[in-house]
Amino acid sequence: MSLTVKNISVIYSPINQNNTFTSGDFISGQVILDVAKDTQMQSLSVKIKGKAEVCWSERHKNTVVYSDKEKYYSVERFFVRENKTHGNDHEMLRDPSGQPYSSVVAPGRHVYPFTLQLPRQHFPPTFNGSVGKIVYTLETKLSRSMRISSKAKAEFHYVPGPDVSNPELMAPQYGTKDKQMNLFTFGRVSMNIKTEKMGYYLGESLKVLAKVQNNSSRAIKPKYCLYEKHSFFARGKRRLHTHDLFKEEGEPIEPNSRKTVTKVLPIPPSLTISILNCRILKVEYRLRVCLDVPFASDPEIKFPVVILPLQSLSGANSATNSDFGIWNQPPGGNVYPNPPPMPLSALPFNMVESPGQFGALGYPGPPLSPFNASGYPGPPLSQFNAPGYPGPPGEFGSSVSHQSDSSAPPPYQEYHLYPQLPDHPEKS
Repeated sequence: MSLTVKNISVIYSPINQNNTFTSGDFISGQVILDVAKDTQMQSLSVKIKGKAEVCWSERHKNTVVYSDKEKYYSVERFFVRENKTHGNDHEMLRDPSGQPYSSVVAPGRHVYPFTLQLPRQHFPPTFNGSVGKIVYTLETKLSRSMRISSKAKAEFHYVPGPDVSNPELMAPQYGTKDKQMNLFTFGRVSMNIKTEKMGYYLGESLKVLAKVQNNSSRAIKPKYCLYEKHSFFARGKRRLHTHDLFKEEGEPIEPNSRKTVTKVLPIPPSLTISILNCRILKVEYRLRVCLDVPFASDPEIKFPVVILPLQSLSGANSATNSDFGIWNQPPGGNVYPNPPPMPLSALPFNMVESPGQFGALGYPGPPLSPFNASGYPGPPLSQFNAPGYPGPPGEFGSSVSHQSDSSAPPPYQEYHLYPQLPDHPEKS
């Protein structure tokens, strides 16, 4: 920071206890500028933007770096702008009395209030993974003649609003599997599995109904596992990370018996919601149900699980407006000896005095999820619950049936953005 500009920062006020924002919410905040002497500004701006980026390296003959980025939006508004040749009136912010801000400021602290509205599209949520992240930021930039620009930024947590317009998210899922044992365990085991639905809200319970037929020579035990998959894509390569969230076991089922088992599994409220509408990274979840057969490979069935955001995330949501709304502040001066009173919850969040490297003025943002034109969460899920597809008999209804180890299509097969590569095998 130069001797003239003592400090520049941008802060915002939370709108709820979780300090999260969702589609259509307004973000109100302040750009705070401290200067030591009279200062002539060429421009002073605040920008709101969202982006995703991935980066990792692999060692082959040489070290190869794989990286990619995806921009969602980048819109800048100006408090001061001397060169207006390429600008528009709607890009300019005015002081609370409705007058333009002065480009010359006196020594002391100056506060510039603003209110911006998030677009109403469903973008991926804030995410921080091992080799990729999705971030949403407020940035401010002060430009002066013959001087290095002064910048600061603050990240905010974005979660898209729930959109369950896809009825298949709320439809039951079914699967069947049977296995013949011939070596140390003799006989056949089979299971019919049903889950209530595919989409679950954070903190909700996942109910699994299993009908197990044990015609083998040993007792078997059903096992349940919920795990997550993080996939990162760049330059035609994929980096995959999987992690078991929890495992549970059921009661043993004796030989030559049939049993119906109901298991209720809690969805941890701390999970990241599913990310299926980002080109360069995905966050997916799977439920794996298997039968623990002694001295034999375990037959298993896997179901996709879509984690949805909570239904009430917005604090001060939405008046009808364009994607980015600029609202006039109440009357008052534009220069304060100190910032106006703010609640304790509005103290600065993640203030960083380093420039951002992405974002272009007026960037229109990507189209809605390529997986589902109606918005989040996106992929067409017909292969899991195709109406009229013959399924298991009885109470399990009709849907897709996994008949053998090789006949079941892998979940989300048609949504891979890159071809499967032998050195990065898929773990469904």
